[in-house]
Amino acid sequence: MYLVECTDLRKSYSGHPALDGVDLRLERGKIIALAGPNGSGKTTLIKILNGLLQPDSGRVTIDGHAPDRYTRSIVSYLPDRDYFAEWMTIRDIMDYFADFYADFDRQKADDMCRTLELQPAMKIKNLSKGTREKMQLMLVMSRKASLYLLDEPLAGVDPAARDFILHTILTSYNDAGSVLISTHLISDVEQVLDEVIFLKEGKVILHENTDDLRQRENRSVDELFREMFRVQSWKEEE
Repeated sequence: MYLVECTDLRKSYSGHPALDGVDLRLERGKIIALAGPNGSGKTTLIKILNGLLQPDSGRVTIDGHAPDRYTRSIVSYLPDRDYFAEWMTIRDIMDYFADFYADFDRQKADDMCRTLELQPAMKIKNLSKGTREKMQLMLVMSRKASLYLLDEPLAGVDPAARDFILHTILTSYNDAGSVLISTHLISDVEQVLDEVIFLKEGKVILHENTDDLRQRENRSVDELFREMFRVQSWKEEE
């Protein structure tokens, strides 16, 4: 049984399709990029997998279940922005995760705080943007989840921080599960990927093993990505 299955998945906003007949099968034990330019449907798909949005039609299952309380217990979600109350401390949020998620490893979270140089007594309102992102990463990767959904974890951070975040993901995730990373920065994640999905205008236009893709195309995944999305990128800049 596949970890994730999507069949003819569709979602529109005000008549404009965000997802247009998405078919996907994701196996366990993989690090997968969900790649595409802004507006391609990446965040919509991730929110549907996390149960935050309902599709208009089609079918999606995670570990054989439609998104529900069970799937939320095995999915660890990193949103593109944080959602915690400003008065809370990092320790408060760790306590919350420990109470709410049975798979939250408090010892691992404490260890990651030291590695990421996070001070548990600090309040959210006093954290910089970069420190907030480290905190969210610590929380998400301290769970022993079956599926990690990371929505643009590298956006807005400098190259050195990107390397650090990637290293943290690689050394922290449950290797019996899979990681789905939404990104348009293929060059930064290519080295760690097992598979890549290209999403364009709500459609999956490519889903392939990265080694097979590089061998067939005789170039990097990043080079192929840039070529396939060059026209659309130019249009977005106009």
